[in-house]
Amino acid sequence: MSQQVVIVTGGSRGIGAATARLLGRGKAAVVVNYRKASAEADAVVRDIEASGGRAIAVQGDMGDEQDILRVFAESDRAFGSLTGLVNNAGIVGGQKRRIDAVTFAGAMEVMRTNLVGPLICAREAIARMSTKAGGKGGAIVNVSSYGALTGSPNAFIDYAASKGAIDSMTIGLSKELAGDGIRVNAVSPGIILTDIHPPGRVERITPSVPLQRAGMPEEVAETVLFLLSDASSYTTGTNVRVAGGR
Repeated sequence: MSQQVVIVTGGSRGIGAATARLLGRGKAAVVVNYRKASAEADAVVRDIEASGGRAIAVQGDMGDEQDILRVFAESDRAFGSLTGLVNNAGIVGGQKRRIDAVTFAGAMEVMRTNLVGPLICAREAIARMSTKAGGKGGAIVNVSSYGALTGSPNAFIDYAASKGAIDSMTIGLSKELAGDGIRVNAVSPGIILTDIHPPGRVERITPSVPLQRAGMPEEVAETVLFLLSDASSYTTGTNVRVAGGR
């Protein structure tokens, strides 16, 4: 198989960084997108290059269309034909809260970053990968959340709703693109040790996990890489729960 060229949004930390590093070990060319964490993104790039892959770090807010277009343009310039997209960038929108504390501006920020951004990223990836448009085909993996199933009451209802929409988007895109040589799948992480969680949340929820521990970003990344790879060539429209049995 020719070298993978993959854009990982939110690739500077957590699941995104673990995915980018794992892609690098497989000798992929990786676009490590970040919004603010430039030093962390640069560290991911160095790790990818040290393991035999190629990488660039590209700043961009994945809730802003112009930034999205620039990230894809930088990918085109650096690496050429795109083969994969990991829609990982996402925010919870601040501290845990009940619905009465949700603001219009805050909810719109969550939806802009977590839903509209991934949809526009998918649009741009499809324009490059679709066999109907002269592309070589490829794969999109959307990072959803176990919260889409629970609704995240008393904490992050707007975040959970955005991830529920990602699940619907995954199904729709997978059917729409089946004839374009593009597979679309999702992963739904449970409690994973990343900095997205407010203090104490991981410790509070872990006892409810059948495996009795939080997951590591690398454990989600392994599933993402499977869904990007030819090993999952007959898998599309699937959402893989990586949640320790929850």
